[in-house]
Amino acid sequence: MNSPNDYRVTTLGSARTTGSGVSELLATHTVLRNTYILLAATLLFSAAMAAVSIVFNIGRLPSLLVLGGSLGLLFWVQAARNSAWGLLAVFAFTGFMGLMTGPIVQAYVRFIPNGANVVMMALGGTGAIFVALSAYALISKRDFSKLGSVMIIGAVVLMVASIANIFLHISGLSLAISAAAMVVFSGLMLYDTGRILDGGETNYISATVALYLDIYNVFISLLNLLGNSNRN
Repeated sequence: MNSPNDYRVTTLGSARTTGSGVSELLATHTVLRNTYILLAATLLFSAAMAAVSIVFNIGRLPSLLVLGGSLGLLFWVQAARNSAWGLLAVFAFTGFMGLMTGPIVQAYVRFIPNGANVVMMALGGTGAIFVALSAYALISKRDFSKLGSVMIIGAVVLMVASIANIFLHISGLSLAISAAAMVVFSGLMLYDTGRILDGGETNYISATVALYLDIYNVFISLLNLLGNSNRN
């Protein structure tokens, strides 16, 4: 027969387990909430910097300089993500990305038939993809960890192909890269959201940057595909 102390130990152990589970769930919800708040703020700031770039007619910088600047700022974000400087680094990075995106958007509006509509369609399509995939990850609660390695390899291949096309200027390769990027970064949206939900990502600054890059690359890829289709 079990003694009263045995029941007490069992009850306390269960309470600790339950308490730990609740704490982990609350921590996950906190990271998710902070990530979405910061993501919304950075997207708005990035859009504002793109508008500034258009208003002041800031021209396009050389692609390699843009790549170097964005990678340098991204390195700063990762190095400072656990300090107060992390927030400044995030806004510096996303602001820079916005400034560099302004001339791209301006070129579509000026030189593509119905360019303004193309830009709005790309924005709307990107928003719809993000909302749909985020909702799917939140509702299904599936494990997307297996997507990670495949999609990251795909992203590296796309980066190498994009750098190569800076020198090759092959329009067909550009479209193929954009189509593949739509798939890869949509998959990474699921993977990055899943990492937050399963507790694999506990830093909301890192989570914000990951989702921002997913959204940014889907937008640029969709803009290229729609612009080419409209041009034809």
